[in-house]
Amino acid sequence: MAVKVVKLGIKRPVTQGLPPDPEPREVKATLVSVDDHVLEPPHTFEGRLPSRLQEAAPRVVETEEGHQVWVFEDQPYFQVGFMCVAGRRKEDYRMEPSRYDEVRPGCYLIDDRIKDMDLGGIWASMNFPSGVTGFAGTLFSDAKDKELGLACMRAWNDWIFEEWHSAYPERIIPLGVTFLADPEKGAEEIRRNAARGFHSVTLPEQPHRLGYPAIFDPHWDPIIEACVDTDTVISLHVASSGFPSMPPGAPGLELGATLFTQLSIGTASEWLWSGYPARYPDLKIVLSEGGIGWVAYLIDRLDAIMARSGYGQGWPDPKISPSDALRRNFWFTIIDDPSTICTRDTIGVENIVFESDYPHGDGSWPDTQLVMEKVFAGLPAEDIRKISHENAAKLYHHPLPENCVP
Repeated sequence: MAVKVVKLGIKRPVTQGLPPDPEPREVKATLVSVDDHVLEPPHTFEGRLPSRLQEAAPRVVETEEGHQVWVFEDQPYFQVGFMCVAGRRKEDYRMEPSRYDEVRPGCYLIDDRIKDMDLGGIWASMNFPSGVTGFAGTLFSDAKDKELGLACMRAWNDWIFEEWHSAYPERIIPLGVTFLADPEKGAEEIRRNAARGFHSVTLPEQPHRLGYPAIFDPHWDPIIEACVDTDTVISLHVASSGFPSMPPGAPGLELGATLFTQLSIGTASEWLWSGYPARYPDLKIVLSEGGIGWVAYLIDRLDAIMARSGYGQGWPDPKISPSDALRRNFWFTIIDDPSTICTRDTIGVENIVFESDYPHGDGSWPDTQLVMEKVFAGLPAEDIRKISHENAAKLYHHPLPENCVP
């Protein structure tokens, strides 16, 4: 099927080119990152769909202006340049769609990713999808042709497992997407993936904002049950359902990024009060890129609601408080959080995991080790081990190197 070359109306800027590789960073702590990102390479879907659907698979095309964009169901989708800034010069931080040769190969080629992980001192990494897939794979569930969308969803999972994870199984934690439009098929995919070694699936953190039923709706029962049955961790990424609503005239990127905490506390509260954590004690939910500064407040608020106000009468499990369910069923990620690491005992040190967010703007690469050394300063070695790698390894059943640091 021929794909028409699209015109975006966005002028191609002059780029400065990639600087030389940084020097390898000294490893002060073994780091397992539970939130990084992969930019799907152009060949992602080649040969992975049924023959009758292969020509309709997402593909990369050149625009009239010289951009490279994905096209799916005749619509262009692009990985904005600001999402692949790791290792780029500050002058090249911009929102326009980047070409593959303008970003580090580690964004989309697995051998180069491992090289970048070694340069930054990161032992293992879990990667969320990006441009044509969406952070939570929502594009395929939204496809006009549902059979095609289902096939693309399965093809992406096959690619991430066969090419990204299987080449370096000790270094890459496999995370899958699933089919949101049909929860029965979505549950089938979670079980298919779990049988071959996936330990996580990503869902939109607030599905109602994307036109799906809210997390309070039994629509999600089959997917939640599949996750519990297979011990599949639900990884929720901030802004996978979009930025918060913006007032007129607001600077969207700046305000949206500032409000990640708002999205995180809203997401945790909605999932907690959905009743799923109370119904499924073994359910595991991780919130990415929202930090931990808000968690202690949420615990205080939940305890106040249950103790005094009477607002918590709808809590469904009298054997456990909402705040204890939060500690039992939820994990929270840190990129830096230097001012709020002191709340770790209130949150539970066992509930905090690390992320580097490579190659996004919030990411700490290549200075991840230095950033975390400052965060961990003064912490007991036991706490550093838990936050930097032990908690994530246990949660995602992922192997650690023989000689972990500290």
